[in-house]
Amino acid sequence: MTIALILPQPPGYSETFFRSKIKGLQTNGYQVVLVTAATNKTFDLCEHIQHPKVYKNPIRQLLSMLLVFVGLLPYWAKVNRYINLEQKEGTSFKRLIEKIYINASLLKLNADWIHFGFATMALDRETVPKAIGAKLAVSFRGYDIEVFPLKNRDCYQSLWTHVDKVHSISNYLLKKAFDLGLSKSVDSEVIYPAVDLNLLNNIKDSSNTLGVKLKLLTIARLHWIKGIDDLVETAQYLKSKQIDFEWKVIGEGDQKHTERYAYHIYKAGLQEQVLLLGKLSHAKTLKELSTTELYVQTSLSEGFCNAVLEAQALGKLCLAYDAGALSENIDSNITGFLSPKGNPQLLAQKILEVEQISNQQKKQISQKAIQRVHDHFSLEQQKQEFNFFYK
Repeated sequence: MTIALILPQPPGYSETFFRSKIKGLQTNGYQVVLVTAATNKTFDLCEHIQHPKVYKNPIRQLLSMLLVFVGLLPYWAKVNRYINLEQKEGTSFKRLIEKIYINASLLKLNADWIHFGFATMALDRETVPKAIGAKLAVSFRGYDIEVFPLKNRDCYQSLWTHVDKVHSISNYLLKKAFDLGLSKSVDSEVIYPAVDLNLLNNIKDSSNTLGVKLKLLTIARLHWIKGIDDLVETAQYLKSKQIDFEWKVIGEGDQKHTERYAYHIYKAGLQEQVLLLGKLSHAKTLKELSTTELYVQTSLSEGFCNAVLEAQALGKLCLAYDAGALSENIDSNITGFLSPKGNPQLLAQKILEVEQISNQQKKQISQKAIQRVHDHFSLEQQKQEFNFFYK
């Protein structure tokens, strides 16, 4: 069985989720083909095919289209089926020509499944699997279901019509997809994200719980949906209570958001307490995580959140807003703590409350968090779940 996995770009070496999935499928006898946008990056685990590049220069674009269309002549039967399917969808002639071009690499495939790693990647490609005689699978992640439809109403109506099987990284996102129009009769499975336990087992805890200064850490993009405004407000409350703390934030944003949050921190007089570290490598991020005392996630919505999962795997006390799928990630008051979303003062009070629990209680919560990740969120378990997904 051949599975074509469609991603924006080849997974980097540290992106264990997709690399592990590909390795697991190959081990169990599946042939995997990776299809991405045109890129200079290479991929070492399987055949890597790229979509045709779209050029700004009209002459260069025209020449590229001629070459691509000539290359499609041996696959005319598939192209003809695709044209018929798109005509039934009401696609205009001009748009049809554009879609044949951008989907040329997929129209040449001999695959049993075409699996779009993100729902947004299936847009304008919904009928391709049927044209080449393959089944269509799609994965739901936070941006796909929580953010993109806010500005693009009914964007997935064609996808709902053609999809054969759905993978969601949480029950929360699957329910949201049903609310967006996905039929409950469509075959679906929730396969949670996983962490590389072999890597994390080698990370030593270097936090100093006896220190005077409270060390907090958040890993998040500098974006409104990650609740960075609430983070700053929470830090203000902690400072007003004369708490000695240091709150590091790992993650980047566009220039506008970065400047905005830096200004808010400056305006609140929190330059010495809230430190924006920017984007760090995975290795450096784990090193910072190993030194923190309390991991805090202020997201207003999350499809799941791997950072919270890794923090628990390292035995860190975790506190998050009760938002999105974070209640599936943290077993509240067992492996971590949840606080009502959108209420920075309650979050700050919860931080102080967690700090006051006994060291024995902290150790019990830490051990339960580690055990739960080992039992339910390992890469090996995820591999097996994906092996059965396509059967």
